[in-house]
Amino acid sequence: MPNSTLDAIFISLQQGETTAADALADLVRSLRPASADDHEQAIMNLRALAWLLEHHADYRQVLRSAFLDLLTQTRQIPLYTESGILANTGFFTTLSKRIGERLLPMPIREDSLQDRFGRLFRWKQDHIWLAAIPDATWQQLWQAMAWQEEQDRSSWVQTRLQMLESVQILSARVTAIGLEPELVRVYPDIERFESPFLHLNAAVLHYADSYRRALATQSSPEEDDKHILVLLEQCELILGKIRKNASRNGISVNLTYQALRLLQSLNRLRALLALLEPEHDPGQNPALFHLLVDFVRAENRKYSVSDVFKSNTELLALQVTEHAGRHGEHYIAESRSEWGSMARAAMGAGLIVGIMALIKLLLSQAHLPLLWEGLAYGMNYAIGFIIVQLLHFTIATKQPAMTAARIAAALHQQEKSGAKVALDELAELVVKVLRTQFIAILGNVLLAIPTAAIIALTWQAIFGQPVVSTEKAAHLLHDLDPLSSLALPHAAIAGVFLFLSGLIAGYYDNKAIYRRIPERLAAHPLLNRLLGRHRAWQLGHYVEHNLGALAGNFYFGLFLGLTGTIGIMLGLPLDIRHITFSAANLAFGMVALDFQQPLGMAALYCGGVALIGFTNLAVSFSLALWVALRSRKLSGRQVLPLLPLLLKRFVRQPLQFFIPPAAERHNPPEADEQHPDSPR
Repeated sequence: MPNSTLDAIFISLQQGETTAADALADLVRSLRPASADDHEQAIMNLRALAWLLEHHADYRQVLRSAFLDLLTQTRQIPLYTESGILANTGFFTTLSKRIGERLLPMPIREDSLQDRFGRLFRWKQDHIWLAAIPDATWQQLWQAMAWQEEQDRSSWVQTRLQMLESVQILSARVTAIGLEPELVRVYPDIERFESPFLHLNAAVLHYADSYRRALATQSSPEEDDKHILVLLEQCELILGKIRKNASRNGISVNLTYQALRLLQSLNRLRALLALLEPEHDPGQNPALFHLLVDFVRAENRKYSVSDVFKSNTELLALQVTEHAGRHGEHYIAESRSEWGSMARAAMGAGLIVGIMALIKLLLSQAHLPLLWEGLAYGMNYAIGFIIVQLLHFTIATKQPAMTAARIAAALHQQEKSGAKVALDELAELVVKVLRTQFIAILGNVLLAIPTAAIIALTWQAIFGQPVVSTEKAAHLLHDLDPLSSLALPHAAIAGVFLFLSGLIAGYYDNKAIYRRIPERLAAHPLLNRLLGRHRAWQLGHYVEHNLGALAGNFYFGLFLGLTGTIGIMLGLPLDIRHITFSAANLAFGMVALDFQQPLGMAALYCGGVALIGFTNLAVSFSLALWVALRSRKLSGRQVLPLLPLLLKRFVRQPLQFFIPPAAERHNPPEADEQHPDSPR
């Protein structure tokens, strides 16, 4: 940035050719680098300004005056109490408000420092380059402005009074949020003991009165902020316990919203109290500049919908994936005996899927109205999946959405410990997941195909005709062709639904705990009369551990059944392909055509079934792992060190990726991580 540009700005301001607001806007524009990522240029620009101010007393005088005019001519409180802090409107209201303001922004209020501040830093990436500036550079700029030369003390007094009022407003909000029923429910001790939230407001009131008297008499305040800081620490401790208890008592979007709003208010209170300290000097303490960057970031992102959604659903996403991860424990075979149990559970599911595939073919021949046909398909899938769940069988494609959260939890633990040894343990976990997934798929397919074939042959022997016509059989087989049909895109759609069903399962598990559904069922008077007290308790206990799985299976069935119907209604080629049902359809089609397909075509259809399964698993696992990593603030880069390690293990011991070693011993997980009634 040439000094001539800065000279022109200061000369124009000195001669009255531009207003203070316009001069400050021009100054920010000249300091702004061409790219927000050009941090070196931003630092050089600020240093150039500091050098100019050090060597021109008249420049720093007009700049100080411009700043003080901006402060005295505007109302500062909204900037301190609202910018970067969620409003007391709730998550969904805030979300809709931001969408509305993004489409139709609010007009600028000239008397509002918040609006004037947002207009100064109007570029949406200003916070990026400002955050990259070192504290030393900010302090150099502050010292170059030589505030000790400034004679106007009334502006500082007015600013401190407005900051003091902001502290009182924030403390009142903290007290109100801290006593919200939503937070008290999660941490009842707030009401049982003396609450720091209640004492905070009284302490701030005494502090504010003392500070105002000191400003009026130009003396030091009689009371400092040490007691307030202690209370803030206690409030933060309670907030931490609330977030921790949420893992046991469940979480909601509203609870997350209130907790985040409370944290933001506590942080802002700390920042303002630091600035109000009589001995505070920005030239030595960078708190002012950190707050400045926070204000700029808040103004740059004030219309961001994604920020609100991400910050308020992060804890809920973690809780949902945590529940999925706990179920994922039961989808990982730790020993050869568990591996065999998984094979038997998968074969049981394959048997039921063969029957479900028959029912779907019969429903298609009923020629129901379009919507009713889709609902019939969906209920067939949903009831079948629920039966699989009740019988403790396993659908192989449901595993990735569960095991991905378990792997993400292990990654997070490895990231926190930083131990290299943990990487080997993580690789071992992945190997166990892969071979469990392999035997589950094998069990599903190996029994779905013969079940469907036996049903088709029996049907043909009894009724003298195949289950499906030759045209329908040819269509079923064509749908498995990965080259000339949309089998793989449709398999990807099914993978998305598998992922969503995993999230839904975690959501309902969280909901069961949060709404205390098991306790409410156990205590329900009508259920106690009908079932008896013990059976009512057993029902609540079962719901606690299985509501998520039942809900996930039900919604997954509806997703599968209605997709094709919605595709026809929208005129889009939407449908689903699921490996187990595709395997059953392969058997129905081959029997109907009397096994007269050429060997090459039969191999192509079998390959199509395998690719459909791979797509189902890859899509659902990738999405589930991505959400689980994001909920723990991790990235996909943490997975990369595993890849060469897994490749090396596969080269050395390929059989262990499919069959557990006979000598392997089962190390049971901790008791508090197990759900004894959760199905395998």
